[in-house]
Amino acid sequence: MPAIEPVDHHHFAQIEIFQNLAMETDRFERYTHPHAGRVAAIADEIGKSFHLGPRDRLSLRVAALAHDLGEAAMRRDYIHRDGTLSDDERTDLARHPVLGEYEAAEAGADRGAQLLVRWHHEWWNGGGYPDGLRFEQIPLGARILHVADVYAALTDERPFRPALSEKQARDHLLQWIGVEFDPGVVKALLSLEPFKELTSYYVESTPPDLAAIADDLMGRIDQLGN
Repeated sequence: MPAIEPVDHHHFAQIEIFQNLAMETDRFERYTHPHAGRVAAIADEIGKSFHLGPRDRLSLRVAALAHDLGEAAMRRDYIHRDGTLSDDERTDLARHPVLGEYEAAEAGADRGAQLLVRWHHEWWNGGGYPDGLRFEQIPLGARILHVADVYAALTDERPFRPALSEKQARDHLLQWIGVEFDPGVVKALLSLEPFKELTSYYVESTPPDLAAIADDLMGRIDQLGN
């Protein structure tokens, strides 16, 4: 994961604490690959394009590592279960950013990082949660974190679906630009030079060898005829 310039030794230690918490959260959510670390790296690169200062980038990195602490605290099986969530489960899950804000505070995150965790599911058009913020009411860091989180999640495999390709994930962001996502943040992500954390874990399936299948079928038919 690309390094962020620590403000001092205390902040370097803080990043290490949240990296360890992120690994535990990733295990609970059953990500095959490190998720929160990818989100942190992608968010940090987007933050650079907006010329965020070192302290704002530090808060963004901490928030990215902590963004799913609320889900881990809830310990709900439906979080990594195959299938569509019920209405009650969706309502329950919508509590996790607020719980994450609390968990981040307990772990020593600064107030800015805590609020980014709280608001990383707010939508550009006001349709997100938990507070229904819209447009610039949502802090830039939270808008960046939301885009980075969705891109990283889509391009990784989960127990309930395979990873999408980079193109498919980018197409999803473009489809929801101006609705779920801040247009400027999406454009910033799409303009990034390639780096490791942007690479999808998508595996293209090999098409079946129809000729071999036909030969095998004919062989079985011949055996039955004999």
